[in-house]
This record gives sequence, structure tokens and C-alpha cells, in this order.
Amino acid sequence: MIGRFRAGDEVFYGEIDDNRVYPKGSSGIYELSELRILPPACPSKIICVGLNYRDHAEELSMEVPEAPILFLKPPSAVVGHEDKILYPACSSRVDYEAELAVVIGKRFKNIKADRAEDVIAGYTCFNDVTARDLQQKDGQWTRAKSFDTFAAFGPFIACSDELDVSDLKISCRVNGETRQESSTSNLIFDIPYLIEFISEIMTLEVGDVIATGTPPGVGEMQRGDCVEVEIQGIGTLRNEVI
Repeated sequence: MIGRFRAGDEVFYGEIDDNRVYPKGSSGIYELSELRILPPACPSKIICVGLNYRDHAEELSMEVPEAPILFLKPPSAVVGHEDKILYPACSSRVDYEAELAVVIGKRFKNIKADRAEDVIAGYTCFNDVTARDLQQKDGQWTRAKSFDTFAAFGPFIACSDELDVSDLKISCRVNGETRQESSTSNLIFDIPYLIEFISEIMTLEVGDVIATGTPPGVGEMQRGDCVEVEIQGIGTLRNEVI
């Protein structure tokens, strides 16, 4: 596992092992409890995939899309583990969406699916926070998906060789109650396919994030709620809504 941390005025990446953090390029060792956990990447853009779980499509009685449905979130929406999600005053319905996210490790364009592993830094948990009422009102997704704090991800990056992302349990809990529960085996478009498809459109930079879609059970968050996204082999992303 790799994380991004703050100790005083210093920001650094480090490897996590048994609640100890070993900063890259340094001989020092920290206890995890001594550090502030930061978002594990600094994306130039966040590419999100809509309707990418078969069981979610079934839940909504919608046809499986023929190609990935893409939208973007701005870097200004990023927050990390234990940061607050701000409920916009102009919305009356804000939803959670638990997702597996891919963190890009190399700059590239037009890469084939069979080479996708070469450009992946690793995987993390993502909450695609959405002002659902504004999404329905606008008829498109930019405003509803782009508020500050609406791209929560972390806490750490699990490296590609640490897990098999083709079949990972993914869940979301609100105040300890499970609201979403599925597996990445239900993805309609797998990660190599998504990377090939997206890289035909745009250059991907180091630190960019691809959020791969959400399983069934999407629902509403209220101010004061604690929302947790947990993915097998990666960990738990926790945020409070205020």
C-alpha cells in the first residue's frame, strides 16, 4: 500500500506496513497515527464511468450501454479520507456512489487494453458524490457532480500486483448500515477496456483518476451522516457529511 501524508509542513508519499509509514526517499519511519492522510493522488482530471455494473442496470431496468458513458469531475472536487463532504445549500438531495478507482502511473495516449497494466499505479476507493436533484433538473451531469468535496477518494493506493481487481467485494455503509454491496465481477466494461477507450479520447497524466462506476443501492446522504466506502484488499474510505 502507498499513501500520501502530511507531517507538519512536509508532504510525502510513503509505504504502509503494519500501521508504520516508510517515506519514499527517506530513512525515517512514522506511526500512521502521527500523520494526516491526504488524497493519495493529485489528478489533473477525474474521469467517471456511468452505469457500469450489470446489477445496477438491472436495478434501474435500463439496458446495458453499448459503450462506456463518461463524465468528468474537476480537481477542485477532491477530498481524502476523513475529510468532510459539504452539502450544497442549493441541493435537497445528495447521494453516495461507492466506486473502485484506478490511479494512473504514467503519461500516455492511445494504449491498447493488453498493455493497460503498464500504466496503472494502483487502485483506491472512491465516492462519486452527486446532487441528484440538480442532475435531474439540469438534464446533464456537470453541476451535480462537480461541487467542492464531491470527489472523495482514498485512503491509500493498493498496487496492481497486490490484488485481482476482476472480483473484489465493494460496499457502502451509511452510519454503519450497509447500503451497497456487490463485486467488481459485475462491471460491464472492465478496467483494461476502459483505459483503451478513454485513452483514445484524451491524454492521461500521472495521478489522473478513473472512477469505474457504482453498484446498485445508490441512495441519499444527510448532513451528519458518516459514509464509508470499503473495497476488499484496499481498505475503507470514511467521510462525514456536513
